[in-house]
Amino acid sequence: MNRHRLAAGIAAMLIVSASLKAADPQGITEVRSIEGITEYQLGNGMKVLLFPDESKPKVTVNLTLFVGSRHEGFGETGMAHLLEHMLFKGTPTHPQVPKALTERGADFNGTTWVDRTNYYESLPASDENLEFAIRLEADRMINSNIKREDLASEMTVVRNEFERGENTPSYILTQRIMAVAYEWHNYGKSTIGNRADIERVPIENLRAFYKKYYQPDNAMLVVAGRFDAEKALAAIEKYFGAIPRPERELENTYTEEPVQDGERFVALRRVGDVSVVGAMYHISAGAHPDFASVSVLEDILTAAPAGRLYKALVESKKASRVSGYPYGLHDPGVIEFEAEVSQGNDPEGVVGILLDVIEQVAEQGVKPEEVERGQRRLLKQRELDAADSGQIAIDLSEWAAQGDWRLYFLNRDRIEKVTPQSVQEVAAKYLKQSNRTVGIFFPTEKPDRSTVPQTPNVAEMIGDYKGRELAASGEAFDVSPASIEQRTKRLTLPGGMKVALLKKTTRNQAVNLQLTLRYGNEKNLRSLTTACEFLPDLMARGTKKLSRQQLQDALDEQSAQLESRGEAGAATFGIETKRDNLPAVLTLLRQVLREPSLPESELEILKRAKVSTLENNRKEPDAVAPREVRRRAYPYPKGDPRYLPTLDEEIKLVQALDRATMSKLYEGYLNGQHGELAIVGDFDEQAVMPIIEQTLADWQAREPYERLKHTVIAEKGAEADILTPGKANAMYFALEGMPLSDSHPDVPALVIGDFVFGGGSLSSRLADRIREQEGLSYGVRSGFQARSLDPRAAFYIYAIANPVNMPKVKTAIREELDRLLAKGITEKELRTGVAGYLQAQRVEWTSDSNLANVLADTSEAERTMQYYADLEQKILSLTPDDVAAAFRKHIDPKRLIVVAAGDFQPGAGEKKPAAAGK
Repeated sequence: MNRHRLAAGIAAMLIVSASLKAADPQGITEVRSIEGITEYQLGNGMKVLLFPDESKPKVTVNLTLFVGSRHEGFGETGMAHLLEHMLFKGTPTHPQVPKALTERGADFNGTTWVDRTNYYESLPASDENLEFAIRLEADRMINSNIKREDLASEMTVVRNEFERGENTPSYILTQRIMAVAYEWHNYGKSTIGNRADIERVPIENLRAFYKKYYQPDNAMLVVAGRFDAEKALAAIEKYFGAIPRPERELENTYTEEPVQDGERFVALRRVGDVSVVGAMYHISAGAHPDFASVSVLEDILTAAPAGRLYKALVESKKASRVSGYPYGLHDPGVIEFEAEVSQGNDPEGVVGILLDVIEQVAEQGVKPEEVERGQRRLLKQRELDAADSGQIAIDLSEWAAQGDWRLYFLNRDRIEKVTPQSVQEVAAKYLKQSNRTVGIFFPTEKPDRSTVPQTPNVAEMIGDYKGRELAASGEAFDVSPASIEQRTKRLTLPGGMKVALLKKTTRNQAVNLQLTLRYGNEKNLRSLTTACEFLPDLMARGTKKLSRQQLQDALDEQSAQLESRGEAGAATFGIETKRDNLPAVLTLLRQVLREPSLPESELEILKRAKVSTLENNRKEPDAVAPREVRRRAYPYPKGDPRYLPTLDEEIKLVQALDRATMSKLYEGYLNGQHGELAIVGDFDEQAVMPIIEQTLADWQAREPYERLKHTVIAEKGAEADILTPGKANAMYFALEGMPLSDSHPDVPALVIGDFVFGGGSLSSRLADRIREQEGLSYGVRSGFQARSLDPRAAFYIYAIANPVNMPKVKTAIREELDRLLAKGITEKELRTGVAGYLQAQRVEWTSDSNLANVLADTSEAERTMQYYADLEQKILSLTPDDVAAAFRKHIDPKRLIVVAAGDFQPGAGEKKPAAAGK
């Protein structure tokens, strides 16, 4: 539930539903409207934002409480985050919150950060779902049970989440540096809290914290998506407006971090294979005008491939990757820089280079083109995010927690006005030796202090800011399979490429494209799997006409995102941009596809980053266990393109990869004849199709193509434990393969059976028992997947837990699986499972990128969306007996391959520090 890129005495603090209905409505007043977002104020002090967006048939309801770890007192660390977990434990009216949300197909979560806590759900758009979400959030804001017995089980779940973060050195390094950088302010304390506080917090303290901060005068509700504004306001006034304004007055936090007067040092020594170094500098609050220039400065330093730190460390092979992040917070924050050290390099030497490059900016300044590049990248990402009203609803929480939701627009305006001079000024102000916290300590002869400005008076600073013209809105689009297929145009290009075009008006004129090129066969791709995985990324790192930076600049100018991924026999490229920019972006894609330079220097960078990841994964339970299971489940022979190597084998394969092999693969195999193209969104078909046809028409391969079939499945089960010393969190992963495709008549029953068993997020048999009742695991889930063209399906289960609790987790999973096989599911479970699964499917299809992927898949399988329409009907006609029969026929616990990875040595995991999210 944390951000890190979750009844004795109860009557005295809860306001029961009856009293809500009896309270006098306090009215709702419109305050202002900016760029399509309208702010209202309830009589009880609560803020409301409405953001209608007809383009996607979903509605997002986001409740933000302005309380986070900044507001916690002595002995209360982690209380805000723990309370967030507790609000999923139910109210008298909604006793099973996750189940109620899952049954409606909601995509939901809760997150806690230093300045705020939020709860959100995205549901299929309907008046009923809108009222349900508003009613639920109003109810749990003041009526949550906060039971002692729920705290006992949820405390162990949060502790397991704490332990999970302890497995990640970079996460802990950031936490330690932050703790040293802040001597007094609560920003120095981790949001997930201190282990002892998590374990020992009295229920009375938690209830008092809840009663104090979970009140309407400390909350903001955002409703975004497709909804009727009048009905939304009526529901908000009915459920939230009836809550009385509390009598207490909330005091503002007043602790100020003193000016730092000398460099600080922190050392972290833990199990791992890859060194990480970092540096942190105090900066202004997110609302301060300086923050925009600081954000551009961070991009200038870390962005690939032109970033100064990237060039100094990654291109020189001293680091496998660099990153940075400016923390925009309510009070003065920090900017962080981090580098993952390549093997064979001295971490202290890397820190020295990192600090030199960072602090040279104050003297040397920056170039106009660097500033423009940073502005384009930041504004591009903001514009891409703005295509999703649900994401905007969540983004508004962050800015509101910093002082006012209108900062979301004001920061955009400020970024556009950033200059080389303003960037150099903030560098000189903040990037000082005396203002930094790093891994090495250097004494200074005299103080050199950096005074951070006070948080501005946001209301006075913003004044009557009006914003800009409303962005283009999208059409109301029906995401039922029949509607999707009716709007989809399918064709085959002369060369053989299958095309699916779904044209619709979208918010901000957004459009998504996915292109998959298929090539090679089982014989001619032997020992080329690693090259296949690297090839698309390498192609996207430069063409014969454009360097990597020039290509990135051109994409940024077109507000475009280009993504690539590779696997044996397939290269996939994805594009997200705007309608008017798509032709120009396709011209750039043509260069990537037909004229890649395959730069050797970039191949080396990709290899180093991959090796670094693989080396780090050697001791990571959540990487080791799934790999071992899949190796056993699908035992292809070594050299086969479908063979999954061990981590050590893959490291050697990556290290041995050279440009000659990449060039051979590209020139001999890639082609424009085999594959699928899908475009979803706002585009001009007559403007884009000629470019696509010209790109693919004459592109042929020397090597023959035949689709790789995936059929090999292990004949028997197995069980193994793998020791990963020093890891506070363990991973359970189990899988059973079976010979059936997604057209098998038992698939609908297996899909719903899995959803009830463990696929239904926080509401399923596995989650109810292992997480909610016994508090053994932060994350436990099952899944069922079946291929469309091959008779191969998989049923899998995973869970994370403290190593000490792993035997209990194994036992609980096996008992729940045996119970399902013996007794099946109930009629009620079937009904709620079917409703939840089908609504969740619809929510997923509101994403145009997901929809492009689905259309491409149907093209590859030579089917239409009628497959999904038929699947829905089959699911709706299921009986409990159908589900039980399918599971008994296809799921055999004796054929499960089970692997647990963790520190299972005697005493391990019992007294180790432990990390946060929902």
